[in-house]
Amino acid sequence: MNINVLSAIGQCGMVNFPANSWMKRSGMKGLLIITVLIIGCHAVNGQNPAGRFNGIGKGGGKDSLQHRKDDTMSINYRFLDSSRLQKIDSEVYNFYLHYPLSPTYVDFGNIGTASHDLIFNPFMKPGWDGGWHAYDPYVFKVEDSRFYVTTKPYSELDYMLGTSSEQVINLIHTQNITRNWNAFFQYRLINSPGIFGNQYTNHNNYRFSSWYQSDNKRYQAFLLLLGSKLESAESAGIQNNADLQSPSYGDRYIIPTNIGPSLAYASINNPFGGGAAIQTGTFYTTGTFMLRQQYDIIGIKDSIVSDTVVTPLFYPKFRAEQTISYSTYHQHFVDEFPDTGYYIKNLNFISTPDTVNLSDLWHNLTNDFSLYSFPDSKNSQQFLKAGITIQTMSGTYDAGNLSIYDLFIHGEYRNKTRNKKWDVEAYGNFYINGYNAGDYNAYISLKRQISKNLGYLQVGFENVNRTLSIAWSKQSSFGFGVPNNAFNKENVVHLFGSIEQPKINLTLSGNYYLLTNYPYFTNYYIASQASSPFNVLIISADKKFALTRHLILRTLAVLQKEAGNSPVNIPLFVTHGQIGYEGKLGQKNLLVAFGLEFRYFTPYTADGYSPVVGQFFTQTQTTIAEKLPDITAYVNFRIRSFVAYFRTENLNTAQFTPQYGFGFTNNNFIAPSYPSAGLKIRLGIYWSFVN
Repeated sequence: MNINVLSAIGQCGMVNFPANSWMKRSGMKGLLIITVLIIGCHAVNGQNPAGRFNGIGKGGGKDSLQHRKDDTMSINYRFLDSSRLQKIDSEVYNFYLHYPLSPTYVDFGNIGTASHDLIFNPFMKPGWDGGWHAYDPYVFKVEDSRFYVTTKPYSELDYMLGTSSEQVINLIHTQNITRNWNAFFQYRLINSPGIFGNQYTNHNNYRFSSWYQSDNKRYQAFLLLLGSKLESAESAGIQNNADLQSPSYGDRYIIPTNIGPSLAYASINNPFGGGAAIQTGTFYTTGTFMLRQQYDIIGIKDSIVSDTVVTPLFYPKFRAEQTISYSTYHQHFVDEFPDTGYYIKNLNFISTPDTVNLSDLWHNLTNDFSLYSFPDSKNSQQFLKAGITIQTMSGTYDAGNLSIYDLFIHGEYRNKTRNKKWDVEAYGNFYINGYNAGDYNAYISLKRQISKNLGYLQVGFENVNRTLSIAWSKQSSFGFGVPNNAFNKENVVHLFGSIEQPKINLTLSGNYYLLTNYPYFTNYYIASQASSPFNVLIISADKKFALTRHLILRTLAVLQKEAGNSPVNIPLFVTHGQIGYEGKLGQKNLLVAFGLEFRYFTPYTADGYSPVVGQFFTQTQTTIAEKLPDITAYVNFRIRSFVAYFRTENLNTAQFTPQYGFGFTNNNFIAPSYPSAGLKIRLGIYWSFVN
């Protein structure tokens, strides 16, 4: 039997699928691909943003000025704490626009597993924090959320399929309900069984935002709903590194792992399943409701008159703002089949229970009131802000409950001059009472355009004094390795600067950190704190080289070094880049980028990972060294609003051995007991739709 898909819109025509063979193998994934192809036919022909202009100049169609004006598409967005409108980034060479991890991040060989940055980047936020950050790149956050304004409904479909049934689906839709009211929705699924055992991941993220402005422009409101449900099986790494070279383990999935049961592959190959399949793993759930309202009390009225339309304007002088938010954070680890040897040896369990079950649940209610002053009413990018915030937190953990509160004040000054030569940003918080009393942060950044030839210079200073996260306290189910004496507040001084030269596509930057009372874990469960100050210096260069008109080399090079009695282990040198062709290949509507991508870091004693407490920890016994740099071949192309990308990753793992013959078995290691995957193939498609 065959399945015939007929598109009535132009050039897609009829697509024929051999259902008996292909559909049986593909199941739900096959149905999804067919659906995507059908939508794609409509997208390329009917929903193409440029397609509506095809009739112009061919006779019989209207070509009035009003028609062209009504047909103009404009889409912009801003972040919550910035009034600058930005455009959507659509660079075809940049795969990481479609991937949750940046290129300097490493995971444990499967998308959705715990990850960290190879470049030192300490946590620098005062006040309450849970301390579980191993899965941060997969969590939707308030500061990353966008608020759109668009003249027409706009949608995006992003779908990636990879080795071992890996899937990433990202859907967004935004439209203005009225001229002054926009709504935005996003859903993302990350699902992958993994190459190695007990690395199954199933992450679901939801985001809804809405931005409303009154007709007179004096009132505006921002509504945000976020949800992230992360599920990740945990293996604690493989038991024996030598198994990677054993002919018995050509299928990497059956290599024995330190924790977790031996699951049949088919039992977790379910893109819309999840929790039932994970018997040993981490479950992290967070959700946020936020409503911010602003009203301009004093200002200057104005308007723009065009033909018969009068557009009111209002330039604020004095603004009041109220923000209320409610968030939940749930960290949960479960092991239904605990291995006695692992828990006794590494986590000092006297005896191993039938099930290891650790859970922390926190609720956070925040209410803020702020006032703004605008010295230059014609420049909304210059303002003074002062406010006060009260925060109540309640936690439920295995040993009991805890209710705490914080009261803090904050201030801010920003000024992006109208000639765009100066950009000043300064802000600070001070906790005057409550659980985190004495916490503070202070930040200032000055950016100046020296000249068009010399580019931009930025310098800045930051200082944070903070109470350690809940994970470093006894008020946590995961704090069984925390000593009885309380930890001191952590203090971090950060100096930074950069030079940007757009004409030669070069950015040079430097970061210096001075850290006091730095918190860390010394092994699989013992929390500790550095007894003396130490510092870290980071220097980086980001450069684009046009080797020929179409042969482009992009490279990021980072040099970093710690000094003093430091518990921090980081690679001395990290680089990521790509070299390849970028151009149209002589086709008007085609944009192509293909070539090689590479990443390399120098040997270092990489942090271990303890899945039970959800923390990376300092270790000094095992040095991680890449056998070869990570190498990827890629082909990306765009035809109008359609983008496709194809990647073959970890080509560096290719080797020939008498036992295996030829195969991709020369695995690098990411951390002790955690090898990277062998060859991975990823195919992705991306469409944007304008309705």
